[in-house]
Amino acid sequence: MKIQVDVDCTPEEARAFFGLPDVKPMQDAMMAEIEERLKANLAAADPEALARMWLPAGVEGFEQLQKMFWSHLGGGKGKED
Repeated sequence: MKIQVDVDCTPEEARAFFGLPDVKPMQDAMMAEIEERLKANLAAADPEALARMWLPAGVEGFEQLQKMFWSHLGGGKGKED
């Protein structure tokens, strides 16, 4: 015997039917908080400051970064020191 039941309802209706809490207000508040934090972090992300952080010693830092990339990509093979 095979019984098939199709239920056509919205997620809100299903949540209410099963007695689950409505988390929409909490989700909205969390998304607003995340959006504010992202905007603040993007505003603080000055490209020049990021470049100084990633390449602290100018050309020497770039060479070290390049060596690191090559060592990870090629497993250290063919690396010239």
